[in-house]
Amino acid sequence: MGKVKENIVAHAKRKKRVRKNIEGTAERPRLSVFRSAKHMYAQVVLDSDGTTLVCASTLDKEVREHGKFENKVAAAEFVGKLLARRAREKGITKVVFDRNGFLYHGRVKAVSAGAREGGLDF
Repeated sequence: MGKVKENIVAHAKRKKRVRKNIEGTAERPRLSVFRSAKHMYAQVVLDSDGTTLVCASTLDKEVREHGKFENKVAAAEFVGKLLARRAREKGITKVVFDRNGFLYHGRVKAVSAGAREGGLDF
């Protein structure tokens, strides 16, 4: 097995371990975060019917219009604030945080901090 495949398998195991304890309900939907090498994606998901209620990413028009960020962590925090604002507009104030198998560190933590600052309750 190659190193890349081992990393993918390890991430899948971590994701499965985290997700078995977390479920988004109607009163507390799940805030799921995905981190790629370049971008950050966050979405609020209702697990009962598998629908995405709100989403935000570094590819959004509002984020791109903001201008250049000093680093990816700052961009991730902005994504968290944007997601929180959109969620509050739809009446969502409480969520369950799903780190999606990633360590709660760096950009994942920044999205969480931005969402909290934006008014979401974890």
